[in-house]
Amino acid sequence: MANEWNVGQKESGLKQETEYAVIVGVVQRGQTEEQVTEYLDELEFLALTAGAVTVKRFLQKLDHPDNRTFVGSGKAKEIADYVDQHEDVSMVIFDDDLSGKQVNILEEEMKVKIIDRSTLILDIFARRAQTAQAKTQVELAQMQYLLPRLRGLWTHLERQRGGIGMRGPGETEIETDRRIVRDKISKLKKDLEKIDKQAETRRKGRDAMVRVALVGYTNVGKSTLMNLLTKSDVFAEDKLFATLDTTVRKVAYEGIPFLLTDTVGFIRKLPHHLIESFRSTLDEVKESDILLHVVDVAHPQYDDQIRTVQELLKEMDCQNKPTLLVFNKIDLFRERNYDMYLDAAGREEVESDLTQGLQAEFGQEALLISAHSKENLDVLRKRLTEMVKEEYQQTYPYIAKQW
Repeated sequence: MANEWNVGQKESGLKQETEYAVIVGVVQRGQTEEQVTEYLDELEFLALTAGAVTVKRFLQKLDHPDNRTFVGSGKAKEIADYVDQHEDVSMVIFDDDLSGKQVNILEEEMKVKIIDRSTLILDIFARRAQTAQAKTQVELAQMQYLLPRLRGLWTHLERQRGGIGMRGPGETEIETDRRIVRDKISKLKKDLEKIDKQAETRRKGRDAMVRVALVGYTNVGKSTLMNLLTKSDVFAEDKLFATLDTTVRKVAYEGIPFLLTDTVGFIRKLPHHLIESFRSTLDEVKESDILLHVVDVAHPQYDDQIRTVQELLKEMDCQNKPTLLVFNKIDLFRERNYDMYLDAAGREEVESDLTQGLQAEFGQEALLISAHSKENLDVLRKRLTEMVKEEYQQTYPYIAKQW
C-alpha cells in the first residue's frame, strides 16, 4: 500500500475531518514505562492537534526495535487485529521514527496509514505555517525527511529489477524520484537563503537595541505572555505549535526600549531536519541578549521539559545568556496540588520553598506567575526592566548614559 502522506502540496498532511488513531510506544533499554507513557500522552496531544482522536494505546518492551515492524511480529499482529476489528480506526501512529521499509511492511499488514512522530509534527507544522518563510522551512524539512525513505516507500515503482526482459537504458523510477526530491531540496534551500538574507537585514536594523526572546516548550503560554507584556494580539491557542512564525514587538518599560521576540516552541524528539530548516527562525534566539524561559509549572513533567529546552539551547550555544525562568500557570498548579484548607501564609511558604528549590535545581533565577490571572506580572515586568538596564550598560553603554 502506498504511503498516503503527501508533501509539498497545498493541502498537505492529514485529512481535515476527525480521524481515529491507535498510538504505539516502545520501552527501549534505558527507558522506564512511566517515561514512555508520558511520551505517549504528548503523542496523543500531538495527534489531537493534527485532528486525530486516539482510541487505543499499545506499549511494547524491547531491547532494540525490530528491523521489519519496529515492535516485533507478535505485537504488530496484535495491533493489526485490533485495527481490523475497529473500522473507524484509519491510522496507527508510532512515537519513534520509522524507516521507509518499516512503514511499507506495516501498511501492508495493517491496511491503514502508518505515521511516525516526525511525520505527525511535520504535518502540524505544515498546517500552522502562515508566512512564506515558515512554509518554505516546513517543505524543506519534509523533503529532507522523505529522501532517505524513498527506497522503502517506493520499491513497488521500480522498473528495473534485473532478469530477462528487464534490462535497458534509462533511470529507474526510484532514481528519478530521488533526483526530483534532491532538485526540490536544492531550490528550497536557495529560496530560504534569500528569505534569510532579508530577515538578517531586518535584524541588523535592530542592532542598537537590547533583544529579549521568549523560549520554552510548546504550549506553555509564551504567546499569551507575549500579548500581556506587549499589549499586542499574537495568536494563542491551547494546542501544540499554535504559532510557528517569529513575532517581534518593540516594548518600553520606564522609558527604556527593547525588543521582545516570541519563538516557536520546543518539543522532545523534534525532527533534526526541522531544527535545520528553522535555523533562521532560531537565529532570533541566538542573537538575543536575554532569554525568558517560560515553563508550565502545572505540567507533571515540567522538569523534563526544562531539560529538553536547556539541551536544545546548549546545541545552539545559547546556554550562557542571562536567563530568567518564568514558571507560568501557578494558578493551575495550586488547583491541582494544594490542600483546600491551606491558608495564605502556608501557600506563601510553600511557593517560597518551591521557587528556591527550582533556582537551586536549575541554576537560574525563577519567578512564579500566571498569565491567565495576570498574577505577578508586575513583578516580572520590574525584574525584566532591571535585566534590560544591566544589558544596556554592558552592551550599549553610550545609550544607557542618555537616561
